[in-house]
Amino acid sequence: MRTRLIDWPTFIISFIVILAVVIPLIIYPEAGSAFVAQLNNVMSDRFGFLYLTMGLAIFFFLIFVAFSQNGQVKLGEEEEPPEFSTPAWAGMLFSAGIGSSILYWGTIEWAFYYQGPPFGLSPTSDQLETIQWASTYGIFHWGPIAWAIYALPAVPMSYFFYVREKPIIKISETLRPLLKGYSDTMVGKLIDVLFIFGLLGGAGTTLALGTPLISRGVADLTGFEDNMLLRTIVLLVVTVIFAISAYVGLKEGIKRLSNLNLGLSIFLLLFVLITGPTLFILETTTNSVGLILDNFFRMSTWTEPFAVMEGVEETGFPESWTVFYWAWWLVYAPFVGLFIARISRGRTIRQVIIGSMVYGSIGCLLFFGIMGNFGLFLQITGEFDVVQVLNDQGAPAAIISIINQLPFSNIMVAIFVFLSVVFLATTFDSSSYILASVTQKLLEDEEPLRWNRMFWAFTICLLPLTLMYLGGLETLQTASIVGGFPLIFIMFLIAWSFMKTSTRDLKIDEQYEPKTIILDMKNIRQKLKRRRKKKQSNDKD
Repeated sequence: MRTRLIDWPTFIISFIVILAVVIPLIIYPEAGSAFVAQLNNVMSDRFGFLYLTMGLAIFFFLIFVAFSQNGQVKLGEEEEPPEFSTPAWAGMLFSAGIGSSILYWGTIEWAFYYQGPPFGLSPTSDQLETIQWASTYGIFHWGPIAWAIYALPAVPMSYFFYVREKPIIKISETLRPLLKGYSDTMVGKLIDVLFIFGLLGGAGTTLALGTPLISRGVADLTGFEDNMLLRTIVLLVVTVIFAISAYVGLKEGIKRLSNLNLGLSIFLLLFVLITGPTLFILETTTNSVGLILDNFFRMSTWTEPFAVMEGVEETGFPESWTVFYWAWWLVYAPFVGLFIARISRGRTIRQVIIGSMVYGSIGCLLFFGIMGNFGLFLQITGEFDVVQVLNDQGAPAAIISIINQLPFSNIMVAIFVFLSVVFLATTFDSSSYILASVTQKLLEDEEPLRWNRMFWAFTICLLPLTLMYLGGLETLQTASIVGGFPLIFIMFLIAWSFMKTSTRDLKIDEQYEPKTIILDMKNIRQKLKRRRKKKQSNDKD
């Protein structure tokens, strides 16, 4: 029976852990929220430097891997072409990794930095420098380090799945060379459960950002009141879309939604660029890229170490933004990495690493550079006070107000809302697909069982919906980040496991000495036989 393919221990334990966290938050929302928030503050304050160090280490490690011999390894057969075209591949990895959050933060994040700038600057006395950093820091937070954190798990998972032909594509399997038999015990299950818990918390936060934004846009277009009923309807519509897509599958569902995302995004960005302050957007974005290049290490390592000195006020900027973002990418990394691995058959490891960092960073740069700088232009020229709307009515209202300043505002708000819906559906679609993949054994070209995909699709919807009514989504997000703290060390083990295994395989491959292989090396042996025959044929010639 195909149900035997389900990894029932991981499936059941994951669901129990999720309920064990969510139910206390439902019964004791205030006490649970306070406890989780306090625990998060302790971790970010005391271990913030660890997150920053991790980000830099992962970035440079992947650059090394990409241009090393390990980066030349093909994920699949040597003559096999990529499963998806480059535009389709880039669109899917971008949509899964970012989702509707890019529409939210790409449009409004600058306003938070504008009011609370980094490096101890005052928003009033150092206004020019404040404006420059406001347009820059979002691009940095969503740039190469973020996508490097995403790409790290993708490399070993794709290697073990396509080169070593392991039947399960998940974190514990990539650590088997280090954990040995412990990968099949509770140690391995715990690692996979942490991944699933982080993913559901991440999906809940995406929902927390995307649903109010969509409902605010619908209210603006229709005149309906932006209330919980409207948000519930929005969520149900999104659920129907991504449930259908999850049911259809990877190539027919997720790929089509991602392509639609890509087309609508390009249209929206071009429209804002052409009809908005084109020269200001281009110059400010270019200036921001220059600031990042000049201050990359400063921004990557700033921890306010002298804030404890008398007379120096601590802003909390690194903990509130950079540390938080690195922790957030870390929680999402196994999911996005697993998805990138699943769609990267036929590519080399170098293509996966460079493609993820380059395409992902460029996509985020365009959103922050065009959408964000359009809003910043409205603020500094006095055409529209975005900051006041943000402080008085909240971020969703401020974002829709910015879109309303464009020509054909009703049409553009409708496109923006529709794009938000598709982005949100794509994220949930990818999430349910990956959750199903983690709890099931798969062949290379096989997709998870449909009932398994649908189960996780509705689980992703129902848990955040319950917490949305109880006001506990932010707590779930924080709890997932706290629970994801061990992933710092798991990331190190993943990198070690990959380098140890792939380097050994390459040496064996070159020396034709398969007798030293301990693990199942069926695929490597097949390649060695083909190469021996080719070499013998060349020698005869």
